[in-house]
Amino acid sequence: MRRNIVDSSSVVGKQIKKDEEDIQMSDLQQNINLPAGSIEKQTTTLNMGPTHPATHGVFQNIIELDGEKIVAADATVGYIHRAFEKIAERRPLYQITPLTDRLNYCSAPLNNMGWHLTCEKLLGVKTPRRVDYLRVIVMELARIADHLICSSIMGVDAGAYTGFLYVMQYRELIYEIYEEVCGSRLTTNIGRIGGFERDFNNTAFEKIEKFLNEYPAVLEEFENLFTRNRIFMDRCMGVGAISAERALNYGFTGPNLRAAGVDYDVRVVAPYSRYEEFDFDIPVGSTGDCYDRFQVRNGEMWQSLRIIKQAMQKLNDLKGEEATIYHADVPEYYLPEKKDVYTKMEALIWHFKIIMGEIDMPKGEVYHGIEAGNGELGYYFISDGGRSPYRLHFRRPCFIYYQAYEELVKGGMLSDAIMVMSSLNLIAGEMDA
Repeated sequence: MRRNIVDSSSVVGKQIKKDEEDIQMSDLQQNINLPAGSIEKQTTTLNMGPTHPATHGVFQNIIELDGEKIVAADATVGYIHRAFEKIAERRPLYQITPLTDRLNYCSAPLNNMGWHLTCEKLLGVKTPRRVDYLRVIVMELARIADHLICSSIMGVDAGAYTGFLYVMQYRELIYEIYEEVCGSRLTTNIGRIGGFERDFNNTAFEKIEKFLNEYPAVLEEFENLFTRNRIFMDRCMGVGAISAERALNYGFTGPNLRAAGVDYDVRVVAPYSRYEEFDFDIPVGSTGDCYDRFQVRNGEMWQSLRIIKQAMQKLNDLKGEEATIYHADVPEYYLPEKKDVYTKMEALIWHFKIIMGEIDMPKGEVYHGIEAGNGELGYYFISDGGRSPYRLHFRRPCFIYYQAYEELVKGGMLSDAIMVMSSLNLIAGEMDA
């Protein structure tokens, strides 16, 4: 509606202009409050991902917003296009190990150990005590590295960068320990079926001791930065909460389930690598919100330090041959030493047969799960007696609890969507396999 009135008087002209603005504002308000069923859109669609810096990986969330309030979310994975499971069904066992590195790449040794334990279950391999203790040390270091990243990134997503920079120097120390053990850092390909490809050297043990001595003080100071920080608490408490019943219905495991009040831990329920010999507690939350997930992961880092100390003591208590052996006696699957491969024909032949998968596996169907950084990481392995798996499925914890993302963010603010994603520790490598 528009009035075609012209008046030379400035006062009258201003009044007419004001009347026109009032009428336009009234029309705008009527358009905002459109009746139900109107063809006009009343919400905003925001595409967060797959290449958004806040998405913690290559996956997509199509979020429907009413102002800043989330009314719906549609999560999508599959942008990495890797098809690891199908690739693995065309490879011998050792060529599958590097694929597992790329699942949760923040704690690759846990993926490697889980795969080797699954193969050993199918092959009937019994590992020596020292191998189990060494594996426990590596797995718990990987768990700390994983939780360290998740907890510090939660701080970054809440606007606090200092804690991240402070603790990352100790992730670097963990990576230096990996280097001493296997020569790699991020994607480690660590260990072998039956044990390790080499013994831990003195430098590795020295760096483990250094980590055990220095990290507790750093972790305590890191917790002091956030645990009672009012801004961090306001950003996390009551955000992305889930009940124990709903978490179980979704198939949650790991820290995200324990934050909801369920004390399920694979290391206790179905022990492997002699975890039954270790004394440790299971940190448990109550509300299942972002703050409890943060607290549970911090508590687990303290327990991992406790487990590593016990494993180091158990190694020192071993006597005789038990104190030096670092692999089981499985010549069909354990690679000969490099010096023998270079100088002895028999060792060269075995090396070729193992790497190229020239040895038939026994028939069988096995499942083995471990307590990885994000929960129960399991491998379902069917063998038809050939040289590669007939069927192989990776149970990736991130993929399972990502299904709950829409429920966790619905009704919250846009800024909450980032904190929920951060607290769940969504790793794209686990979601797209």
